[in-house]
Amino acid sequence: MTFSIAARCARTGMFGVAITTSSISVGSRCPHVRAGVGAVATQNITDPHLATLVLDAMQAGADAATAIAGVTKGREFIDYRQLTAVDANGTTAQFTGANILGTYAISQTTDCVAAGNLLAHDGVAKAITDGFMADPTAHLAERLMQALEGGLASGGEMGPVHSAALLVADKMPFALVDLRVDWDDENPIIRLRDLWTAYQPQMQDYLNRAINPTAAPSYGVAGDP
Repeated sequence: MTFSIAARCARTGMFGVAITTSSISVGSRCPHVRAGVGAVATQNITDPHLATLVLDAMQAGADAATAIAGVTKGREFIDYRQLTAVDANGTTAQFTGANILGTYAISQTTDCVAAGNLLAHDGVAKAITDGFMADPTAHLAERLMQALEGGLASGGEMGPVHSAALLVADKMPFALVDLRVDWDDENPIIRLRDLWTAYQPQMQDYLNRAINPTAAPSYGVAGDP
C-alpha cells in the first residue's frame, strides 16, 4: 500500500521524507520533518500522531531507535503501524508491527531508511535506498525523488499508487520543500517529479520572501515593480 524513505543530508543538515501510496492524499498524514531534529514516516494503518511523538522524543535528546522504542512500547494498536525515523546524527530506526499488510521490507543505510508494505517484492526497499545513494552531491529533495523513482522502477507496490509527497526541512521552522500530488490515476511519482522540477529554480526566492522580502525578486503580478 505504501513505500517511503526518511533521510538526512549529512552535507547540509536537511531532513526529508518522500512517500507514495495507493490511497488519497498521503502527504497529509504520513511524512513529517522537523528542522535540526529529524524526519519520520508513519504508514500502513497510519496514526500521524506517532510521528509527532517520535520527533518530540528526538528533540528532547533521544536517538531514533530510543524514540521509536519509547513511542511504540505498550501502545494500543501498534501492531498495525509501520514507522521509520532518522535523527540529527543520521542514525536510523524502524518499527514494523505484526499486522502489516502484504509483503513488507526495510532497508537502512547511511543517513536513510526505506520501508514499504504491500510491495511487489521484498527487494523494493533496497532499490529505494540505492536510488537515494546514487548521487550524494545532489539536493536532498532530488535524492529523495531518485529514491522513489528507484522503488517504482523495481516494482513498487502490488497495485497502482495514486498519491505522493516530498517534504524537506532545512533551517527554518517551516518546510523548505512541501510538494504533494493528492490523487492521480496514472502515476503520481511522475507528477511529483514535474512539481519538483518546476519548484527547484524558485525555491530560494520563496525562502527569501519569508526571511527578507526586500532581497526577493518581484512577484510578477500587476502593480509589482
